[in-house]
Amino acid sequence: MGLMFRIRLRLRRFLRRHRTVVTILRSLMIFSAGFGGAYGFIKASLSENSGYNPHTFAIGASFLFALACVGLATLSMRLRFVAKKMQKIALHNEVLADRNWELQEAEQRARNLFEQQGDLIVMRDAGDRIVFVNDAYCQMAGLDRENLLGSQFAFELIEQGDGALEPSGTRVHDQRIESAIGPRWIAWREALVRADAGQPALLQCVGRDVTDRTETERALADARDQANAASRAKSRFLAMASHEIRTPLNGILGMSGLLLETQLTPEQTTYAKAVRTSGEALMSLIEELLDYSKIEAGKLALEAQPFSLVALIEEITELLAPRAQAKQLEMAAYMDERLPTWVTGDAARLRQVLLNLAGNAIKFTTSGGVALIAEPGIWPNEISFQVRDTGIGIAADAQQRIFREFEQADDSVARSFGGTGLGLAISDRIVKRMGGRISLQSALGTGSTFEVSVPLPPALERGEQNSFRGPDLTGQSIMLIAPAGLQAELIERRLQNWGAQTCLVAETEVAAALLPERAWHTVLVDDAIGSDTARRLGETAQHHTTRLIVLVTPVSRHELMPAAPFNGYLVKPLRAASLAGRLAVAPDATTAALAEEPIIALSPSLVAGGGTGLSILVAEDNDINALLMRSLLTKLGHQAVIAAHGEAALDSWAAARSAGTPYDLILMDVQMPRLNGIAAAKRIRAHEAAEPGPRTPILALTANALVEDRYACFEAGMDGFLVKPIDRDKLDEALANLAAARQVAA
Repeated sequence: MGLMFRIRLRLRRFLRRHRTVVTILRSLMIFSAGFGGAYGFIKASLSENSGYNPHTFAIGASFLFALACVGLATLSMRLRFVAKKMQKIALHNEVLADRNWELQEAEQRARNLFEQQGDLIVMRDAGDRIVFVNDAYCQMAGLDRENLLGSQFAFELIEQGDGALEPSGTRVHDQRIESAIGPRWIAWREALVRADAGQPALLQCVGRDVTDRTETERALADARDQANAASRAKSRFLAMASHEIRTPLNGILGMSGLLLETQLTPEQTTYAKAVRTSGEALMSLIEELLDYSKIEAGKLALEAQPFSLVALIEEITELLAPRAQAKQLEMAAYMDERLPTWVTGDAARLRQVLLNLAGNAIKFTTSGGVALIAEPGIWPNEISFQVRDTGIGIAADAQQRIFREFEQADDSVARSFGGTGLGLAISDRIVKRMGGRISLQSALGTGSTFEVSVPLPPALERGEQNSFRGPDLTGQSIMLIAPAGLQAELIERRLQNWGAQTCLVAETEVAAALLPERAWHTVLVDDAIGSDTARRLGETAQHHTTRLIVLVTPVSRHELMPAAPFNGYLVKPLRAASLAGRLAVAPDATTAALAEEPIIALSPSLVAGGGTGLSILVAEDNDINALLMRSLLTKLGHQAVIAAHGEAALDSWAAARSAGTPYDLILMDVQMPRLNGIAAAKRIRAHEAAEPGPRTPILALTANALVEDRYACFEAGMDGFLVKPIDRDKLDEALANLAAARQVAA
C-alpha cells in the first residue's frame, strides 16, 4: 500500500507539472477510441457474414445515443458543480488576497515602526551578522543601513553595567557605549526570536537610551552618599560639641552643687542657685538636640523590659512636684486599679515623654495644677496616659504645628515662654516608634490635655500579683476638705473606687457646718487651705471622727507636724499605697508611728563599705573636673588620686599594683591627651591578662552620649560609664555597688 500510494502521488505531481503532455495523451486516447470503434463497426457491417439487420442497428444506435446523452448530462452536471466550486475558490482566493494585502501592509507598518522607533533595534544571525537594523540604530552608529546589513558591527564598550536574566529568558543589562553622538548609556533587552518556520533563530537586541536617567540616578546616589556622610559628620559634630560643652558644664554644675553645701549668705545662695539652674537648662537643651539627632538618623533603639508602672508614675510626679510647688501649683497622679502594676516596655523613653509633657504643663500653667492619669486604652494591652493642666491652653490653629520641629504655639518674636520647640516633636516620634499615638485637646484659657496611648503588655512573670488592690472602704464616710482642683478630684475618685462615701468640701465654713451632722470615719484636711485654718478645722473635726489626717507638702511638713489634733499626715503628691496604708491601719495605732521624722540616711557607699572608703584613681585632664571629682569623692568618704592623662593613669595603676596596694576603682575620662581612656583601658586589660592578680573595675567618665561611644567603652574592657555632668547620686550609687561587691568578695 505504501509503494502504490507513493507511485500515485508522484504520478499526480508529474501530471500537475506537465499539463501539455497530459493533454496530448488524452487527445490520442480519445481519437484512438473513436477511430477504433467507428472502423470496427463499419468493417463488421460490410462483411458478408456480418448478419446486418437495419432494425437491430437502429436499436443499437439509439441505445448508444441514449448512453451518450446520459454521459453528456452527467458531464454537464459535473461541470456545473465544478463551476460552483471554482466560483467559491475564486471568492476564497479574493479573501486570501485581501488578507495577504492586509498582512503586507501590517508588515510594512511594523517595519516602518521598527525603523522609526526611538529605541535601538538590531537582529543578528548565528554568525553575529546583522540582518536587520532600524533608523535609530543607524543614527547611533553613524552608518547607513546598507553598510550595517551583513556586517558584524558593534559599539565600542566603555563601561559594563549590571545585568540580569528574566524568567522568560530575556537578558537585561546596561552598557555605556561610544556612539556617533558621544558616550551614551543604553539599557539592552536581548532575546531569541524565530523569523520564519524552519529557519534558525535570530538574536533580537532592543536598546533604550537611558543616559539622562542613569546620570540622574548616579547624581541622586552621590547626593545620598553625601547626605549620609553629612549626617554622620553632623552626629560626630554633635557628639564632639556635646563633649566639649559637657566638660565645662560638669564643672559648673558640680562646683555650684558643692558651693551650695557651704555656708553662704542669702544673696550668694540665690546667685549659686541661678548658676545651677542655668546649667541644668543648658543640659536639657543638649539632651534634646542629641535625642533629635538620634531620631533623625534612625538610631533610636527601644527596649522591652519589665518595669513598675506605679513607680514610674509616682517618680515622675514626685520629681516635678518641687517645680510645681514653687509656682504654687498642685501636682497629682492617678493610676486606674484595672491596670497591671508591672508592664513590659521601654521605661526610660516613656519617662522621657511623660516628663516632657508634664514639664511643659507646669511651664505653661500659672494657677491650678497638673495631673498625670493612667487608664486602660481602647485596645487590648494599651495604656492611656493623660497629662491635664489648667494652663493657658493652645489655639486650634497651633495644635498641629506644635508637634513639628522647632515650632511653638506662640511663634512670635516676643513670646512669653522660651524653648527650642523640639520636646513635643521628639515625644511624638518616640511614641510612634513605640507603636502608639499622641493627641491633644485644648482651648485658649481652659487648659490642655495631652493623651499618650502606647501598647504595654503586662509582665507575665509577675503572675496574679501583678495588680494593686486598695482597702475595702464600703460603708465608710470620708470628708475631704481641700480647694477645688485636680488633686482633690483624683483623691475623691480613688476613695469612691474603694467603696467610700465621700464628701468633697472646698469652703471651710461649709466644712465646719457639715462636720457635726454625722460621725465621720475619716477626715482629710489639705494644708493648702492654710495652716491656721487647717488646725482650727482639725480641732472642730476631732469630736466627730476617729481618724483625722492632714495632707501636707514637703515644704510645709515642718509647719504641720502630726500632733494634736491630727492623727497623722500624708505628703503630697499623694501615693495610692500611702493613702491605702493610712486608711487600712487602726486609728489608735497611727499617732506614735507617724509623728516621727524620718532619719536622714548616711551615704550608701559608706554604709556598704563599713565606714571605710575606696581607693580610686581618677584619670581626668580638665583641672576643674579633676578638682570636682576629688571633692565629691572626698565628701563621700573615699580617697582619690588624680592622673592628668592616660599615660600617667597607666603608670599610677602599674605602680600601685606593684606595691601591693592596687586601686579599688579607676574613673577613666575617655578623651585625654597623649593616651585616651579607651587605649589606656585596653592596655590595663592586656597587663591583667598577662599577669595574675585581681581585676580593677574601670568606669568611663564620658561626655559622649552616643550609643557607639558607649559600645567602644565596653569593647575596651570597661565595666560601666558615668555621663557628664556627673550626678552625685549616680556616682554614690555606683561606688556603693562596688563597695558592696568588694565586701561580699572579702
